[in-house]
Amino acid sequence: MSTSRNAVYQRLGASAGIVAPILGFACILSAIATYPPFSWTNNALSDLGVVSGVTGALFNFGLVASGFLAFNFAIFGLFTYFGKSWVGKIGSVVFAGATLALIAIGVFNESYSPTHYLVSVTFFMLAPISLFILTSAFWLCNQRRMAVFTVMVGFIAALPWLLFFAFNYVPNVAIPESVSGIAVSAWAIVVGRKMLKT
Repeated sequence: MSTSRNAVYQRLGASAGIVAPILGFACILSAIATYPPFSWTNNALSDLGVVSGVTGALFNFGLVASGFLAFNFAIFGLFTYFGKSWVGKIGSVVFAGATLALIAIGVFNESYSPTHYLVSVTFFMLAPISLFILTSAFWLCNQRRMAVFTVMVGFIAALPWLLFFAFNYVPNVAIPESVSGIAVSAWAIVVGRKMLKT
């Protein structure tokens, strides 16, 4: 593959990585705005996906569309960006797996039990795992600041779940889902911007 084509793929992937979280959270927050009974402590975000009308449509569309964009970020952006780094490529593939799970959460809403639970767990496990692998890739590529940033985001993404299962600090999972999702989203935007400048 030519260098110029790689550059095009990387830019397209980087742009997708920036747009994906913005679109995803815009749809989630819009879905919440259309459903006043939603509670940050007593609901899961996925509860929005089975509400009839515009609420469920907004939520599920947001997950599927942002997951598709994030998949392109992983395959065309990250995979290309890390070049010959096999650690980076492995991390990119694991991150791509997380994005496919995100799409599946939107496709298989809570009406599809236990599939919905399994793909949700898969997403929230693979996302931080991929960041820990990519931490090693950044370090091996002598991008130490990005490595430190990535491992910190990985811990932030995992910590709400570790605390939830250890101390059950809220009745339901909307808060750990949001904290973890925001952390990974912020990372994708930062890395996407870095790719565009490369």
